[in-house]
Amino acid sequence: MTKAIPAKPSCTGHQHRLDVCGLECPLPLLKARKALRDVEVGHTLEVLATDPGSWRDFAAFAEQSGHGLLEASESQGVYRYVLQRHS
Repeated sequence: MTKAIPAKPSCTGHQHRLDVCGLECPLPLLKARKALRDVEVGHTLEVLATDPGSWRDFAAFAEQSGHGLLEASESQGVYRYVLQRHS
């Protein structure tokens, strides 16, 4: 089941959230990369995804882009990533 994906990430305090559940590679990473542009430097973006390939993609993206991957976890087929935007 595909959940509706907001045009922009929702924001609570310094935490932004993006739900890309139901999307397959490369869309979760592409949408997260685009959403990070709207996140202030130092703030975080929480991404929820169901694509198992996103595990490797988000780790590689953080390493290559310089953004921090503060958390990566999986629970019942939902992958959760917390990225911190760097300059």
